[in-house]
Amino acid sequence: MEFKGKKFIVVGAGISGIGAVRLLVNRDAIVTLYDGKLDEETIKGKLDSDLANVNISTGEFSKDLIDNNDVMVISPGVPIDKDFIIDFKNAGKEVIGEVELAYLCAKGRLIAITGTNGKTTTTALVGEILANYFKSSFVVGNIGNAYTLEADKMTDDTVTVAEISSFQMESAKEFHPAVSCVLNVTPDHLDRHKTMENYTACKMMVTKNQTEDEVCVLNYEDDILREEAKKLKCKITYFSSKSILSDGFYLDGKNIVKSVEGKSEVLLSTDDMKIVGVHNAENAMAAIAVSDAIGVPMDIIVETVKNFKAVAHRIEYVDTINDVVYYNDSKGTNPDATIKAVEAMDKPIILIAGGYDKHVSFADMAKVLVGRVKKLVLLGETKHDIEAEAKKVGVDDIVMVSSLEEAVKVSSESATAGDVVLLSPACASWDMFKSYTQRGDLFKEYVNKLK
Repeated sequence: MEFKGKKFIVVGAGISGIGAVRLLVNRDAIVTLYDGKLDEETIKGKLDSDLANVNISTGEFSKDLIDNNDVMVISPGVPIDKDFIIDFKNAGKEVIGEVELAYLCAKGRLIAITGTNGKTTTTALVGEILANYFKSSFVVGNIGNAYTLEADKMTDDTVTVAEISSFQMESAKEFHPAVSCVLNVTPDHLDRHKTMENYTACKMMVTKNQTEDEVCVLNYEDDILREEAKKLKCKITYFSSKSILSDGFYLDGKNIVKSVEGKSEVLLSTDDMKIVGVHNAENAMAAIAVSDAIGVPMDIIVETVKNFKAVAHRIEYVDTINDVVYYNDSKGTNPDATIKAVEAMDKPIILIAGGYDKHVSFADMAKVLVGRVKKLVLLGETKHDIEAEAKKVGVDDIVMVSSLEEAVKVSSESATAGDVVLLSPACASWDMFKSYTQRGDLFKEYVNKLK
């Protein structure tokens, strides 16, 4: 893409939006930064002095902004079907996402990891593996480090791993990872994508531009992904927690095994790992497969996996108080994530759940609670929906609360020695919190107060 002298409008004055502005300014583009929710002074306060000449626009998106710009760069939080974006496209103008812009500006090789659940853990683990082998590596994307902020630091020798969301792929065009990975596809974000077909298509966009010589890592146990694999032109490496594969990576009891043309090699035991649960064995296998495909020696991969610790807010150990263990799984923002968190526990659970309504079903999650969850503490927009599904399967020790602090208090009062208190909301945080990070941090704060 040509940048010099071209007029770009960046939509959204968040961290990645500011990063996009800087990338464009560094390439001599003419840039306007638009945010319909912030005032001009607030936006100016976000810009460094060297970006002082950037045009700023606020309020309603005007026709002049369409007429006077060539390309729109949108943040992942802006749905692509917004009226002003459609109007921009209908005027014959180009719309790309911030991740697409970062890709166009970056150098080196790229690994893209997506999926409904496990993205952050897998991306973080791959990031540690890369750092232990390559001289120049970056971890970017949905994990919290904007790709646009790092793109200009990359060289031809850099290897980057990016956590990619379905939102970021809605506007992908030239985005082209050397290695891609789709961990799983289960219902999520249907309030935005409307159908599972649309959601799946966005996830699979990470593979769109891959060639026959490049690799996509897929979960063999995911029926949707096995079907999608038939459409791919790139090489496929499978991992499995249930099946023995003649080619790929699989879990045999507690052993993670690599198999090539039927010849198998035990790489490590899950007992050697610091992260727990079958879902984390899957994340580890995916990370191993991706790192192997990009050329990291297996001894470095295995040693890094053994020493890797859980990321914040994903089944994160918080504390043990009066022989009750507290776990923060605030990043469990959909029912499938909560299912995995519940299944990872080997003690009676008091589960704190509920939050922003993304129009997904809680029926399958409710079935997993039977015999595992002794008390259900519910809050947020979805609390009545979860309650209804739980009662259908005979889970009826349910308490409704109005705040997370009250949820922690009720849970601690109900817990006895040997129990687990697990925050795993099965929902996004936006009804009550700015982010899942804020929700998780507050949970940890309230738990610490119990002491």
